[in-house]
Amino acid sequence: MSEVSIKAMGWAQSFPVRGGVRAGRRWALRHLDQLGWCAQAPDTVDDVLLAVSELITNAHVHARSDAQVVLIWDRTCLQVSVSDSSPDLPTRRHPDREHESGRGMAIVEAVSDTWEAHSKGNGKTISACFHPPGQPSPHDQSRSTSISVRRA
Repeated sequence: MSEVSIKAMGWAQSFPVRGGVRAGRRWALRHLDQLGWCAQAPDTVDDVLLAVSELITNAHVHARSDAQVVLIWDRTCLQVSVSDSSPDLPTRRHPDREHESGRGMAIVEAVSDTWEAHSKGNGKTISACFHPPGQPSPHDQSRSTSISVRRA
């Protein structure tokens, strides 16, 4: 039997509705800095922080719940996962200029390499993947975006 070794590191934190978005961005920035991404890939750091902000905001506004954020770095992908207490999966909306909301998931899709959402017994989780510095940019038009939505 062959041995498989997986090296990954991760962090988890819960952010309350009040003040959670700002705290979540600062928390994520600290971990991205620990990974060296702030110096090596500042544009990717901006993308990750924007996704963290949008996903925490969605948890607070649409689910009216705290946001549980998990960052996992496995040297292939930085996975940003945000869970909340609503089982309602995100839907693509087409906001007009008169509405301030409705753009969050379009933003997450634009800045991440891939994203997915799935419901679970006590809510849902939305995850976005960001490839490491030196990999193709999430803004490269030739990239393929994988989007999947799973229902429990």
